[in-house]
Amino acid sequence: MSRLRLNTLHITNYKNVLSASYSFDKPIHCFVGNNGQGKTNTLDAIYHLAMGRSYFSTINAHSINHKADFMRLEGHFVREENTERIECQLKRGESKIFIRNAKKYKKLSEHIGLLPTVMISPADVDLINEGSQTRRSFIDKLIGQADKTYLNQLIDYQKTLQQRNALLKQMGSFRGGANETLAIYDEQLIRYGIPIYEARKHYLAEFEPLFQSRYTTISGGKEIVSLNYESQLANEAFGSLLLKAAQNDRAAQFSTVGVHKDDLVFSIEGYPIKKFGSQGQRKSFLIALKLAQFDMLQQSTSLTPLLLLDDIFDKLDEQRVAEIINLVHESSFGQLFITDTHPERTAKVIEQTAKPFELHHL
Repeated sequence: MSRLRLNTLHITNYKNVLSASYSFDKPIHCFVGNNGQGKTNTLDAIYHLAMGRSYFSTINAHSINHKADFMRLEGHFVREENTERIECQLKRGESKIFIRNAKKYKKLSEHIGLLPTVMISPADVDLINEGSQTRRSFIDKLIGQADKTYLNQLIDYQKTLQQRNALLKQMGSFRGGANETLAIYDEQLIRYGIPIYEARKHYLAEFEPLFQSRYTTISGGKEIVSLNYESQLANEAFGSLLLKAAQNDRAAQFSTVGVHKDDLVFSIEGYPIKKFGSQGQRKSFLIALKLAQFDMLQQSTSLTPLLLLDDIFDKLDEQRVAEIINLVHESSFGQLFITDTHPERTAKVIEQTAKPFELHHL
């Protein structure tokens, strides 16, 4: 099993980090300092280089410091003993440029999966509290880093869906050929949607026991939790669904059926965790999800992903922090990046791992 490693990081005008450079030669690196000093944004810069976008926003302009006209990130990673020099450039009002080893990517999707990375953040509570789109995004990141075919099918499906929705909005005034064009889009949705559904079903079936194992470890096996994949395609053929929904789609002016409606249902003792889980149970559930994501990526890519932990010591009780630190003892984990506001607390906790670490004061 090869371990992914980040050797150096250079940041310019990324959010509130105006200029910073780091060398990482230890297994564990901790960014410590007061709130507002750029700890989370430094961690996000690593994620951005690995995944092609910020963890916290899909809007490119939000990545540029509000007093600057551009931002630049550069990282030197080691993947299977090969050095990967990754650079991200973004000027305000222009498209993002991603460069690998001095060669510009034609499509950003080509980069996804090269540097498998998992981030655990307080923002992950959105997986429980927000709508199904947030959970589908989690599924897509889980599979997309390991399966390039899935990622391309997903891109094609979303493009077709946008075109179909645009046609549905125009059909009231559309003259001639609308039904024929809609039928073409339906065929394309079926072509891309069925493999997406099958991939999600396959990967989530393998993911679920990994999640169960992680939750049992973190919680001490005190309660029964579950995650269930729900899809309209589970009970009826996609073509039949589209045919039955045709009238509703025209009235609503958007596509009401398809894999873009899939969801993950999170439960504890048979009840929705959003309503019936305690704060501690929800935190344990989320951490188990992300650590299982780590396990799944490691299995799927034969690479040990980077693990980024944002502000977890402030948000978790000592027992859950201890469980996470115990996991770091495992040989399966590679390079770890942490943020915290208390350097003494961070050092005390990390010392328990008996692994070399470095504090970076911001």
